[in-house]
Amino acid sequence: MLNYDIVVIGGGPAGMAAALKARECGVESILILERAETLGGILEQCIHTGFGLHYFGEELSGPEYADRFIKLVNEKEIEYKTDTMALEITQDNVVYAVNKEDGLLEIQAKAVILAMGCRERPRGALNIAGSRCSGIMTAGTAQKYVNIDGYMPGKKVVILGSGDIGLIMARRMTLEGAEVKTVCELMPYSSGLTRNIVQCLNDFNIPLRLSCTVIDIHGKDRVEGVTIANVDENRKPIKGTEEYIECDTLLLSVGLIPENELTRAVGIELDPVTNGAVVNEFRETSHKGVFACGNVLHVHDLVDYVTLESQTAGEGAARYVLGKSEDPEYITAKGVNGVRYIVPQKINIRNDGDVKLYFRVGEVYKNAKTVVKYNGEEIISKKRPRLAPGEMENVVIKNEMLKKFSEGGKLEISVEV
Repeated sequence: MLNYDIVVIGGGPAGMAAALKARECGVESILILERAETLGGILEQCIHTGFGLHYFGEELSGPEYADRFIKLVNEKEIEYKTDTMALEITQDNVVYAVNKEDGLLEIQAKAVILAMGCRERPRGALNIAGSRCSGIMTAGTAQKYVNIDGYMPGKKVVILGSGDIGLIMARRMTLEGAEVKTVCELMPYSSGLTRNIVQCLNDFNIPLRLSCTVIDIHGKDRVEGVTIANVDENRKPIKGTEEYIECDTLLLSVGLIPENELTRAVGIELDPVTNGAVVNEFRETSHKGVFACGNVLHVHDLVDYVTLESQTAGEGAARYVLGKSEDPEYITAKGVNGVRYIVPQKINIRNDGDVKLYFRVGEVYKNAKTVVKYNGEEIISKKRPRLAPGEMENVVIKNEMLKKFSEGGKLEISVEV
């Protein structure tokens, strides 16, 4: 059996940032397990720019952003195994993994950091009528075909869903010579960043149709076209609004699912909204010594925020390994009245330092304010000209404020118009 202080599952931006922070905090024995052939995660296929504006203060492509952390991992001599699949985490924090060189690995860890990222929701989760013809794929799959493999998925494209990957692929396919007919979005608002709507759709005159979805796919061997329709407030197609669009490719950008099979199998408590673990301010889960960060915890809009959150998890894991964790006195955090979720969901008021709460709203708000209440009493109010589901918000609870709270208290964030 191998022995490490910290095992990080996932070698993307989250896993690397967490490992580097743990090393900085004084932990020497760290191992990263990555199922792909290289470190870097999904960033390797994201060749567009827009990464690093918050963290590095400059605009980088995905591979450039990943490369900076890969170089640091190598400089700090942090061990990693690529092409390695984690299979199981036991109650005693033993990690079972497998690869073609070592075979079955049995690794005893003092702490485990979950950084497995997320996957795209496939067609099978959508119940769209039509045959199983070729030309239907997720936007991320198309991104890999174009940016990594050098293949064009099609020439006449319809995109269902306005998540950031779908918006970016609308631009990418256009630049490669394809005709993107339209982007359909079931909701009455886009789930992507405003900057991506402007730069990827508006700048290329690609129409975005809100409250609209694909109701039928036509074609036997290859997609020949799709039927779209407007939807009502219950997201049901409105009769008489059907429209046929000729296309040979349908790209799906209909949401991301955190890769939480390992998390669920070990019995860690999950948040029903984020589908990620319930964590404290250091991103420790309900399983002692197991931490979670990045998109496996909740889907982020910017990789810069993934990095910052993962550093918090790395510090938390290091504190746990080095015996610096305090006995907890928790208060709970919950989103109400327009706020879908908050991460972290619980806060140890005995810890020193401020706590940043990340949250998302459930619809678009203009000229609203976010209000933080503790046990019903307003403690923070912040005016916001615009709030949107596609953009993550945050609020900082100062340590001097936390010290006034009592164990078992309730912190709530809401939107007031």
